[in-house]
Amino acid sequence: MSALFISLKVAAWVTVLVLPPGILLGFLLARGDFRGKSLIETTASLPLVLPPTAVGYLLLRVLGRHGPLGEKALGFDLDLLFTWKGAVLASCVMALPLVVRTSRVAFEEVDARLEGIARTLGLGRVRTFVEITLPLARRGLLAAAVLGFSRALGEFGATVIVAGNIPGRTQTLALAIFSDMQTGHDREAMVLVAVTVVLAFAAVWTVEILLRKRSRPA
Repeated sequence: MSALFISLKVAAWVTVLVLPPGILLGFLLARGDFRGKSLIETTASLPLVLPPTAVGYLLLRVLGRHGPLGEKALGFDLDLLFTWKGAVLASCVMALPLVVRTSRVAFEEVDARLEGIARTLGLGRVRTFVEITLPLARRGLLAAAVLGFSRALGEFGATVIVAGNIPGRTQTLALAIFSDMQTGHDREAMVLVAVTVVLAFAAVWTVEILLRKRSRPA
């Protein structure tokens, strides 16, 4: 129960923190045509292809005492390493690419002519985005949120390096399964696997429903 609660808390925080930048970056990549776009696209997708342990190690070096965001450089401790907040940070990095890519596809499916009509009727860029673009892309953006939540829920490699595997503090479902396997607690591991499968199934089912409704012709 402790691992489940921590996993849900971490995944919820990741969803809240990743959605705003993920949606804005997805919109920028979908609508923008600027110098350096390919570099931004590649950088945003890197966590998808890098080993999670490599991402975790890089975060550890950056946040370590002598790193660019460490206590020695900033003059104070961010208190992220080996805490549940560190698990949130690691999961944010791993979930962001999925949110960005799904959001980008959602915005690309919005007819840009509708945005143009809104602009000619006097709506500014921000109002057009809020009142026209976001509502039309809402199903895709909801799918992005679910995918980000699910990715954070199952994160292991980066989390174990940045946050550690501390029962009751940073131990998520994935880490608890690993610990039970290592200690021979097969029954407990199977229970946690079953919980994880149910949560993952529900998340994928939700995404499929959202995407199916989005692609259904009016």
